[in-house]
Amino acid sequence: MTNRTAVITGAASGIGAAIALRLASEGAAVALIARRKDRLEELAARIFDSGGTAVVVPADVTDEESVVQAAATVRDRLGEVDLLVNNAGRMQLAPYGDFPLAEWKQLVDVNVNGVLNTVHAFLPDLLRSAESRTTDLVNVSSVAADRYMDGMATYGATKSAVSYLTRALRAELAGKGIRFTNLEPGMTGGTELGDNFPAEIQGPAAALAAALPAIEAEDVAEVLAFIVSRPRNVNLPRVLVQPAKEI
Repeated sequence: MTNRTAVITGAASGIGAAIALRLASEGAAVALIARRKDRLEELAARIFDSGGTAVVVPADVTDEESVVQAAATVRDRLGEVDLLVNNAGRMQLAPYGDFPLAEWKQLVDVNVNGVLNTVHAFLPDLLRSAESRTTDLVNVSSVAADRYMDGMATYGATKSAVSYLTRALRAELAGKGIRFTNLEPGMTGGTELGDNFPAEIQGPAAALAAALPAIEAEDVAEVLAFIVSRPRNVNLPRVLVQPAKEI
């Protein structure tokens, strides 16, 4: 990862923060993108203290102009990006008819439009980087993209869209030198996704999560580091990450 420049969205906590720490520890310069500037600054301080390089870039992935400005900032501070990790995401858990439509639309805005905005803003950099060095675009989807789960109709649909987008980009840009990977984690501990659940199911959802086998955010980060450190001619198109004891 030495001399690589990575952008991680949703870097303020959970999987995104774990990925940033792991990539920085292996020599990558990392651009931290999320809305919460204070959390990004705390993470950047940890990276600096460990001898790494990090740039704090507050941005809202649902705001196209915000992401365009973020891309310009990263380019100015770190140069062209050769690794983009679309990790920013939101989860809602409730039967489709039992939750306000506005909440579902917000889910789509973050999980789908956020990815589209980020890809659009950083793709020119990735294409230029791919002419001379290893270049990766990793979209963090979910096992929910392929597996029905009660209460996750809209969440699963958004992650299915992300998974399909990854496959489509790989097909459309074949031969351009960018490696595309769809990373699909299972139940993951140490994240804040459950914070968006309705108050009435916070307790039951936490109990369910505690009862299910889970991986940790650091496990997902380790897998991602493996994916993007393969030889330049090797692409892992889809990687499912789940607990070893899960049936």
